[in-house]
Amino acid sequence: MHPIGRLQEIRAELHHGGPGGNIFWSASTKDDEYAFHYGGRSELQFNIAWDDVDGEEQLRHGVAFSFKRNQNLQKPVEVLRRKVERFNKFLRLRPDIFGDMRMWHYDPKEEKQIDPYEPRPIPKELLTEGVFVFLGKLQSSHRIDHELILNDFDRLLELYKFTEGGHESQIVSVPVQVEIRPGFKPKASSAIATQLRKQWQVILRHNKLQEALWRQLKTRFGVINVIAEFSNVGGMRADIVVLRKNGDWFYEIKTADSARECIREALGQVLEYAFWPPGARVVSRLIIVGEAAMDKECERYLQLLKKRFLLPVEYQHIVVK
Repeated sequence: MHPIGRLQEIRAELHHGGPGGNIFWSASTKDDEYAFHYGGRSELQFNIAWDDVDGEEQLRHGVAFSFKRNQNLQKPVEVLRRKVERFNKFLRLRPDIFGDMRMWHYDPKEEKQIDPYEPRPIPKELLTEGVFVFLGKLQSSHRIDHELILNDFDRLLELYKFTEGGHESQIVSVPVQVEIRPGFKPKASSAIATQLRKQWQVILRHNKLQEALWRQLKTRFGVINVIAEFSNVGGMRADIVVLRKNGDWFYEIKTADSARECIREALGQVLEYAFWPPGARVVSRLIIVGEAAMDKECERYLQLLKKRFLLPVEYQHIVVK
């Protein structure tokens, strides 16, 4: 198994808690343009995106610092400054470790991306709001090597751990290539590559459903009352929340093949979104959304939850082409 598969566990160890599970979540992706690891906005982020290079669409993969301000990160330079210092220290101590990769950055003053250069410490003048600094590789959209992405992420994981944890003992020797004996087929690596592709497809489908649902609800309730990626007091994000006078409506979208699976995957999440911390919000409806139609057994199950436990849980079938 690739070490990068433990990224969220490693984040929890370094930062004393945090979400587990998938590397990329819908909250850290934008349509089919880019994705960074969940929680990576205030970190050295693992980043995948489509770039236009001389008129050709290419896929980039690697790590990045984004000094762009948004509503969740008002002072990006201040938050990331110490991490940039540790990033620079790692590259000074091991200048050869990422020699097969390149760095480039986006300059907001010139409104353009600077041509790639050899990996090196980030100069102070780039610690400016709006700058985006990237370390990694590009691949043609016609020849994407998923194993290369995973292997490079494994190597960059040591840089991430040092940057986020700051421990010199974490600087280790990371080989560029792994020798495989003749006739040996790396089944585990192939499985991870397939899993990564499937995970990416799920994220894109989720985003499409979320946008379609948001548009439906916006038309019905008004754009001011419909919030996508709603953050509660506990820092968790619901897919969509509709603000209502008698209690908010929480929507959670799932892409499972059956309504039963969607309900199973979402039930714990909607309860935590709505009721943790206790008494934080008044909630009147918890709505699980999926593309699969609900059968009679699922209907009886939800009725049982309402009757026995007084849970305002519902299921909504959504159809998007």
